[in-house]
Amino acid sequence: MKKTGEKVSNAVIRRLPRYYRQLTELRLRGVVRISSGALAKDMGLTASQIRQDLFCFGGFGQQGYGYNVEKLREEIGAILGINRGNTAIILGVGNLGHALIQNFKFGNNGFSVTAAFDVDDSLVGTKIGAVQIYHVDELEEYLRTYRVDVGVLTVPRVFAAEMAQKLADGGVKGIWNFANVELKLNAPDVIVENVHFSDSLLALSYMIGEPVYDEENK
Repeated sequence: MKKTGEKVSNAVIRRLPRYYRQLTELRLRGVVRISSGALAKDMGLTASQIRQDLFCFGGFGQQGYGYNVEKLREEIGAILGINRGNTAIILGVGNLGHALIQNFKFGNNGFSVTAAFDVDDSLVGTKIGAVQIYHVDELEEYLRTYRVDVGVLTVPRVFAAEMAQKLADGGVKGIWNFANVELKLNAPDVIVENVHFSDSLLALSYMIGEPVYDEENK
């Protein structure tokens, strides 16, 4: 766990899911233990960076042994909240919302999707798998009745701010925003993760045409 009183940088937080994913792959391959050097090589990092990152949470390796893959995976999973029983709802059941419900493995990341909301009467009252679709007018009542940790926004961008504020007012702790607009809420305690597919694609467009200095470890 994080050492008391010590703040963890955003760069370290962004690397933790990568560690978890890599350790999951190693476990599936039957790897029992791994050194920081070998893990660094697999991930394109440095052994020093990995040790520094993990030291933010107390450090988990043993001198001369390295890391127990399963134990380190469990520890990082706990840090990331995999076992907290987090809940999520989806706002907007268009192509992207539908695809996320049907194909994204929320459960593997410690989330259960408990409901979805839309304005399309042909969708309201139906289900995608086990996820019930409600009318968006029922959102506020749902938030009063059930605990929701994260709201996933896949609505058109013109409705994103309004829906996000309703989520925040309803006690949602975090918003995963796919609406392609930067959200600024009147709710400083609500964490917003803005996802822009175009940013990643444009960065790739640049990198395939120009040499790039890798500053990830800085």
